[in-house]
Amino acid sequence: MFMRLSTSAHLGLAAAAALLLPTPPAPADPGSGRGDFPITTRLHGGPDTYVAGGGFGTWYLDLTNTTARSWSDIHPVVVLVDDRRALEPGQPQLEFYDGERAHPVRFEKTDAEELVGAFDDGFPGFTVAPGKTLTVRIRLALTADTAPNDVTVNAAVVQRHDDDGDWVGQSNDYRFGVESEPGDAETPGTATATGDARLPFADELARTGLGSLTGVALAATVALLVTGAAILLTRRRR
Repeated sequence: MFMRLSTSAHLGLAAAAALLLPTPPAPADPGSGRGDFPITTRLHGGPDTYVAGGGFGTWYLDLTNTTARSWSDIHPVVVLVDDRRALEPGQPQLEFYDGERAHPVRFEKTDAEELVGAFDDGFPGFTVAPGKTLTVRIRLALTADTAPNDVTVNAAVVQRHDDDGDWVGQSNDYRFGVESEPGDAETPGTATATGDARLPFADELARTGLGSLTGVALAATVALLVTGAAILLTRRRR
C-alpha cells in the first residue's frame, strides 16, 4: 500500500476524514502494482485570480481509474490553504456538478487554519469505470469580504464503505490569487496547478510504502491521521 501526503494538505486530509467517516480511512490497495493510488486525481482549468465579490470561476477535477475494477461511492474532499491563514469557512462559495445538478460544498476550519469541504451533501458518490476518466465540473466564488490573499487547493479522494473508507486518490495543487479590485473572475485562465510538493516524511511514504516503514514511522503516520480527525471532531461537538 502507498500513500502520498501533500505539504499543503497533510493535516487537512486527516481532518477531512471526520467529515465523511467516524474513523480515519486507510489507504486503499492500489491494485496496479505501480505504487500509486488507484484513482489518479488532477485539478486543472482554473483561473489564476479571483475577485472578491466577483463571479464564479470554473475548474475541473479529473478522476481516472487506473485499475481493472470499477470504483463507486467516490467522494472528493477539497482542502483550501491560504497564505495569510485568514480565509473563513463562509467566504469560499464552492459547488460541484453531478451531471447538470449543482451541489454546494460546506467548509469547516481546522485548528491548523485549513478549510476542508467534502462532496457529501447527501450525494451518493461518483462511480468511475475501469480505465476511464470522470471529469467533475467545479465552480468557485469568494464573498466580497475576502481579503487579498494567495490560496492553494488540493483534493483528496475517499471511497466510502458504510462507516468505513479508504484513501484512493490525491490531486496536484492548484494555486490562485484573490484580489479586491474589479476584474473578470468569470473567465477561466491558464491553470496554475503546480504538482504535489511533499514533506520529506511523505516522500519516504510514497517511495517505500506503508508495509516497509519502521514501527516509529508507521506510528507517526497513524498519529497524524488520527489526531487531525480527532481535532475536527472535538471542534464540531463544541
